[in-house]
Amino acid sequence: MAGDRAVELYVYDLSGGLARQFSQALLGTYIEAVYHTSVVVGSREYYYGAGIQTSVPGRTHHGEPKEKILLGTTELPDDVILEYLESIKPIYSEESYDLFMHNCNNFSNDFSMFLIGKGIPSHITSLPDTVLRTEFGQMLRREIEGVLRPITTAPTISTPPAHPQPAVIGQSQVKIAQNGRQFDDILGTAKDTCAIVFFTSAACAPCKALYPFFERKSAELVGRAVFVKADVTIARDLGQRFLVTATPTFVTYSKGEKLDTWTGTSKENLEAYISTMINVTYSGRIFLNALHLQRAENVVHPHTKQNLPITFGTSMLAITYAKVPPLDKARKKLGIKVASTPALVSMMEFIQQRQQHGAREAPLPDLAIWARYIQDAAKGGLSNDTLFPVVDIFRAALVDTRVSSWIAAEQEYKTIRALLDLLTPSNESSATVPYALRLVTLQSLCNLFSSSLAAPVLCVPPISTLLVSAVASSLLDGEHVATRVAASSFAFNLATYIQRMRSTQNQEVLEAGELVEFVVGIVEAVTREEEDAGGLKALLIALVLAVYCAPMGGEVLQVIEAIGAAQTVREKGNSEVGQKLGVAALCEEVANVLGAGKL
Repeated sequence: MAGDRAVELYVYDLSGGLARQFSQALLGTYIEAVYHTSVVVGSREYYYGAGIQTSVPGRTHHGEPKEKILLGTTELPDDVILEYLESIKPIYSEESYDLFMHNCNNFSNDFSMFLIGKGIPSHITSLPDTVLRTEFGQMLRREIEGVLRPITTAPTISTPPAHPQPAVIGQSQVKIAQNGRQFDDILGTAKDTCAIVFFTSAACAPCKALYPFFERKSAELVGRAVFVKADVTIARDLGQRFLVTATPTFVTYSKGEKLDTWTGTSKENLEAYISTMINVTYSGRIFLNALHLQRAENVVHPHTKQNLPITFGTSMLAITYAKVPPLDKARKKLGIKVASTPALVSMMEFIQQRQQHGAREAPLPDLAIWARYIQDAAKGGLSNDTLFPVVDIFRAALVDTRVSSWIAAEQEYKTIRALLDLLTPSNESSATVPYALRLVTLQSLCNLFSSSLAAPVLCVPPISTLLVSAVASSLLDGEHVATRVAASSFAFNLATYIQRMRSTQNQEVLEAGELVEFVVGIVEAVTREEEDAGGLKALLIALVLAVYCAPMGGEVLQVIEAIGAAQTVREKGNSEVGQKLGVAALCEEVANVLGAGKL
């Protein structure tokens, strides 16, 4: 841990004192300043304008702050803070900046909420509303934006980097395609391997932030994959050919065949797609990152001899449940007294704003107050019938990475543990938890994976112990298909993280006993599932990912062999149910891995 560090708010006046002098005469209301704010933590100043920017404190183009406010302290380490900032870049991109609706103060408020559990002073965040409530403010909105936007979105003054970037191993191996012919020539060199194309544009700030990572991957995978960059403002024919409407856009190929196309700035998603591309191309061979290649250049595991086109051709993005519940119906179900609770009112307003206008125009509610409300409700503060719509509202909020990141970084993980108390068999009241409440709780746990900060937390005892037990019991719910599907989705999300950490960091994230319980529970669920094809496929993929290249001689491979898991899965594929649900080929693929655990 980094230890307690001060979190400060730097407050600037973009009007240089003019607002204080002339606002009453011009607007009919007094305004102290035209606020620009930033958050300072760990000797770095973070602010929003041309995307998320950083500087040495007090060295931005805004000069010296007019005020410094101590907001509180945080124990969060730099790696967690930087991971959070990376996750919210799509929300706080340069293109999404709006002086009145989505500005630096919204960013400071969200960042402060994450760091210390409370936002910045309300007189700062409410300033745009104050201006726009006046007739003159409405009339001059466009002019004010035109004057101030170039100031607020100016580039960062050159300063030392916010944090050291990992050195590129060797020289960048990215090929530049400036037109269609060059692109075809480059792609032709990858006809026997694989390729990934990064479509960017000159004005795309998120592209610039993501490109160093793309370069590092090109150096790590030299000889195994071709990395291509194409600026659609130069290679216009390529932009038209691939129908690129937003940047960054990515396309992957394996042996000349297109695999995936997606748009987004998530480094985690990019790494997952690259991993899929590599595994599809090389028939399930596992490649460790450069650090581990230095330790062992030739990693031989019997699983790597298996051909796994279905497994590694499956998207490894987390399964989430983003559907927004009918909020009017939820209010009626909650009743006037509960529905009027400030924590619920603010959270429902947030969800509604996010649904109607997108994340960028949905300011966060006070998440610390919400977390305490959920914890109290889950501990018996609400009846089960009332608790169901509350948890369902929480589920809808957790798809926002700002919310899920805050919950994942919460001290002592009290909210996650409160959710688990609803599912864990050791809880005496768990047997009486209604089906609907159990379902939305499982879906909420799935939605935690919208933040990359969540998975590491979920794999640490005692949370991991409770989770594995809860998921295993939910997988065997013989009455409710939806419960089994939600549990299968969580198993898939967890297994993708297990596999990613094993393959890229050579790290086992679950304790041996927990991994055995997790895998055995999935095998049993595969045996029993006879209704849902999607749920069964998620289980099978989760099973192979949890086991693939597990430590030789380890407990999980021994147990897999002892319970005859390979034969069980193979029989499932050959059964009438397996044929009907269309998983015969996948079952054979998984069975081959399960039966290949001996050197």
